[in-house]
Amino acid sequence: MKKLRTLLIRFEQELPAWKTPAFRGAVIEKVGRDGILFHQHAGDQEYVYRYPLIQYKSIQHKPAILCLGDGVDEIHKLFEKKSWVIYVNDEKYELVVEKLNLGNITINVWNNSYTYTLSRWLALNEKNYEVYKTMQSELDQLAMLEKILVGNILSFAKGIDWHVDREIKVRIHELKGVKKLTYKDAQLMGFNLVFSTNVYLPEYIGLGKGVSHGFGVVRKIREKKS
Repeated sequence: MKKLRTLLIRFEQELPAWKTPAFRGAVIEKVGRDGILFHQHAGDQEYVYRYPLIQYKSIQHKPAILCLGDGVDEIHKLFEKKSWVIYVNDEKYELVVEKLNLGNITINVWNNSYTYTLSRWLALNEKNYEVYKTMQSELDQLAMLEKILVGNILSFAKGIDWHVDREIKVRIHELKGVKKLTYKDAQLMGFNLVFSTNVYLPEYIGLGKGVSHGFGVVRKIREKKS
């Protein structure tokens, strides 16, 4: 079991999902290179391979930043700036906060199952893409994606210093679409799907590749009241 602080900040001006990497770059430029959690680099060249605790999103077509754990404290490096003007692809953005949600969530492997959507999920690297596309059966492909998704949740757990002591279960219920997405000048398969797991995941966290760039966004599906 792990208690995790979360902070979701959504801003007013519109931002389509494909501009999220540029939004990330603009925020990093505003904060400066001292804020390691903002950009995951220890120096000019050295990349920090860990789950990002500050993630950049497009939520309801608005720019947003999700902070987890230590990232909640680190975000002050942005808010302490006198000017909140940034430039996203040379377009001026005034960072006016529209919504701010602070939470403290208990992360655990439960007996219950929770259902989520996962959008723009970059599940496959070059190696397992070759394996995936040779599979003749859709059931085999889904089983492979479920295994990868379990691995992504474990990477999230490691990033927030949560020791998982029970089996994580994942089931993909619906594959809603697959399309090519651009990530770091490469064309990768992006999946949109509905899945369930016995882990209660924080809203809007990212799973898979490109988490800090706005890919692999998790949304909880809430049960309709009768």
